[in-house]
Amino acid sequence: MNQMTSRRAVVRVPSGPQSIETVDVPVAEPGPAEIRVKIAAAAINPVDLGVAGGVFHQLGLVHQPDCTGLGWDFAGTVDAAGPGVELQVGTRVAGFIDGFDRDHGSHAEHLLVSAANVAVVPDGMDLVEAATVPLNATAAAQLVDLLSEASSEARRVLVTGAAGAVGAHVAVLAQDRGWQVTGMARAADEPFVRGLGVDFATDLGQGWDAVADAGALQEHALRAVRDGGRFVGVQPASRLPEERGIAVEVVFAHPDGALLARLLARVTTGELPARVHAVAPLDEAAGAYQAMAKGGVRGRIVLVP
Repeated sequence: MNQMTSRRAVVRVPSGPQSIETVDVPVAEPGPAEIRVKIAAAAINPVDLGVAGGVFHQLGLVHQPDCTGLGWDFAGTVDAAGPGVELQVGTRVAGFIDGFDRDHGSHAEHLLVSAANVAVVPDGMDLVEAATVPLNATAAAQLVDLLSEASSEARRVLVTGAAGAVGAHVAVLAQDRGWQVTGMARAADEPFVRGLGVDFATDLGQGWDAVADAGALQEHALRAVRDGGRFVGVQPASRLPEERGIAVEVVFAHPDGALLARLLARVTTGELPARVHAVAPLDEAAGAYQAMAKGGVRGRIVLVP
């Protein structure tokens, strides 16, 4: 009997979107505490562009001998469950896998993941929409944890990239911690940003108690923080040194199924945004990556097998 195979998008010699290819691999069985997900949708994120372009290979974070898998976010259905897993086959789930040094990713037809790292997708939520949530919303929530609670002496936070997938979530979630939020974005994005319930700016300004740098402006954003303030970045490989008494943190998103379940619930109520820019077939991953790389994307491009 022939073993069932599954397609996945990979790069062998990463050099940008043009180096992406789709390969067939055997479908593996889940082990203890694992599930196999039949992917229905998988979002493309900026980190995926970095992997395809070889950024993390050059930093020494990837050591795959043959090929490197692409994709973090996913949504789909449980196709098989290993020993000790309570999730039933057919359950709709979403999640993301982290790390760079792997031969597999979510831009695929099937994926083995830890059952603890996924969340059940609420009834009524489309799986394409759900695929845009896990990495971005989880990163935002964990960034806000690093930002910590606002105080009477420090309440004003600037969120850069507030119209982006991570920044928009940060802008909403930081309000839960008592922060008075201003979102920075291009002028054309003002209606969307103000719709998050925050103030709006088109430039960095100066003297912020804290900056949540979802737009990855790095040193430019750090200069906008007052002496003794807080800065939280989103580029773990490029952590900024502390200066002027500023507490510098950087978020590296890690899967958390329980947290993701709460975030998905807030998306269904409209408290958190989930935006799909476009949908493309998995076999056209290279073209979809090229579209993402051109910029100007609001929301996520989602691949569907």
